[in-house]
Amino acid sequence: MRKTRGPLWAWTCVVLGGVFVLASAGGFVVTRVATSKVERSVHTADLFGPQPEFAADRGGRAKITGPLNILLVGIDPRPENPEEAPHGDSVMILHVPRELDRAYLFSLPRDLLVDIPAWERAQFAGSRYDKLTHAMTYGARRDGAPSDVASGFGLLARTVSGYTGITSFDAGLVINFAGFQQVVAELGGVDMYIDQRVESIHLTPDGEPRWKLPGDPPHRVYEPGPRHLSASEALDYVRQRYTEGGDYTRQRHQQQFIRALVSKATSVSVLTSPGRLGAVVGAAGDALTFDGRGASIVDFAVALHGIGQDRMALVRLPGHNIGTGAGYQGEELEPVAKEFFAAVASDRVDEFLGHHLELINR
Repeated sequence: MRKTRGPLWAWTCVVLGGVFVLASAGGFVVTRVATSKVERSVHTADLFGPQPEFAADRGGRAKITGPLNILLVGIDPRPENPEEAPHGDSVMILHVPRELDRAYLFSLPRDLLVDIPAWERAQFAGSRYDKLTHAMTYGARRDGAPSDVASGFGLLARTVSGYTGITSFDAGLVINFAGFQQVVAELGGVDMYIDQRVESIHLTPDGEPRWKLPGDPPHRVYEPGPRHLSASEALDYVRQRYTEGGDYTRQRHQQQFIRALVSKATSVSVLTSPGRLGAVVGAAGDALTFDGRGASIVDFAVALHGIGQDRMALVRLPGHNIGTGAGYQGEELEPVAKEFFAAVASDRVDEFLGHHLELINR
């Protein structure tokens, strides 16, 4: 695996909201001005409801200790229907062991069949054997009121906890895919290895939205091999799930995309340009809503500064569909996933993956 110069706090820079840093041979410094700018840029909200908060150190900063579990949810607002309540289109969990020197990223299928509990905040009575993606929708939707993304995230988090046994999360993040595209644009795109042929259901070869055109317009195609993806291409590529491997392929591509983003965000051309890094942070702030249980984006960035891209493993959880065609009901994970969740909850992921190397994505 190719190493990058920067640590995981640079992944935090893009995916968790961003920090300005000055890198040097002697370490790194988060400047006071940069810290203030970052914390003002990122939207915050109460995503979890009442939970214990991190204790503060003598300087007033949150003292973050491991192990950590951070819930990341991507929503994909539909431009043709802006009033529609959001779906949890992408659900990921970043697990950081107690030592805070490595991390594991894994995904849950959007159509995973789960029990969604009652949610008083949205006057939702609960739903059994439903798709995970709907938890965000049910929690965000309330008759006669605007859609509430924070409430939707809260119900989705409780649903994920019930399914995985991960009883609480140390931070949460909602990523608006449309806004996230601006981050990639500010970075100048990303370099990825396309590992299989992918045909887009969303765009034509020249980038036009297919749903706006009559008939059956041609599809944009991503052929295997190394490729530089523009912002719109990257977002389109990682959204595709109607391809060989279905949503499990999409999960892999999204994880690969995050790793590519780490590489680009930690490149010298970005870190040594205050203007360019500032634009990335501003774009990230527009795309993100964050809840760190009393800790800020910068607190997490400092706590995770020692984790490099080469210390972040991508984990694959195998599963299969229930029903096909018109009888399709959703997805179910294989029994090994429950064993993995137990390892996450007990902070034994290293040991578990040592016996299940097949679960590591490349």
